[in-house]
Amino acid sequence: MPAPSQPRSPFAWLNNQPYVLLTLASLFWAGNIVLARYVARTHLARDWRTLLAHWPLLLLLALTGFAVNNALSYWAMQYTQALNGLLIQSSAPLFVALWSLALFGVRLSVGQLMGIAMSLTGVLVILLRGDLGALGAIQFNRGDLMFASALLVFGLYSAVMTRRPAVHQLSLISCCTAMGAVLLLPLAIWEYSSGSVLTPDLLSIATLGYVVVFASALAYLFFNRGISLIGPNRAAPFLHLVPLFGSVLAIVLLGEELKAFHLAGYALVIGGVIVASRSPLRPARAGDQRKDGSLRQDAS
Repeated sequence: MPAPSQPRSPFAWLNNQPYVLLTLASLFWAGNIVLARYVARTHLARDWRTLLAHWPLLLLLALTGFAVNNALSYWAMQYTQALNGLLIQSSAPLFVALWSLALFGVRLSVGQLMGIAMSLTGVLVILLRGDLGALGAIQFNRGDLMFASALLVFGLYSAVMTRRPAVHQLSLISCCTAMGAVLLLPLAIWEYSSGSVLTPDLLSIATLGYVVVFASALAYLFFNRGISLIGPNRAAPFLHLVPLFGSVLAIVLLGEELKAFHLAGYALVIGGVIVASRSPLRPARAGDQRKDGSLRQDAS
């Protein structure tokens, strides 16, 4: 008797359907054109003078948040492990706090400091699987230094974002991503000429699509808006949710077993984020900018 055939996954089926793939590619490109037209017609046409007047600040945002940060992060992952990267990433709120203090004199409140410490403890519990003694066995290398440098640069981006020009958030991110792409172009040419090319298979295309839509456009759009509303020091602790969500996704999608240390870590991270993000300031009038850089209202 012939062995029963294994059921094929939807991705395996899609990978061998050229007409579906080409149709979807055309649909996505059409959506990109329509979206670009919408942004250009409704926002960039109104905001371009303000953007042009603030080009040095926008160049700094593009350089720190889109070019240097991303280049160093992806380059670092060629030399270090994901665990190391997540551990180093957990220090991101501290880098944001240091830049906010150095540039604008904004200090962490006691509640924010306690919340960051609590959520950081939760991150360590999750990543080290409840064994904090495992920290001593971790090996660090040049990739870790590169990843830490990326976080230092991203902390500057987060702090400076509070001084963004009063334009629509789609105009801001469109301008910054375009400038960031130009800044990264020489590195892309160098990488391509050195033999590093993208393999045009389904996995590469799906990964690129996820990075462009979710990890780049939407994540930056939401993060920038969050900083505008509550300030960088209260927004940064939400970065500790990254390993929490990663752990949950590993349990749901990869079948990892849910254990007690997961629950303890989740509770600490969520509790710490809630404590750190609570506003210690008095309500401000509409349009006012608080000392921590957050806005009551802006050109959303």
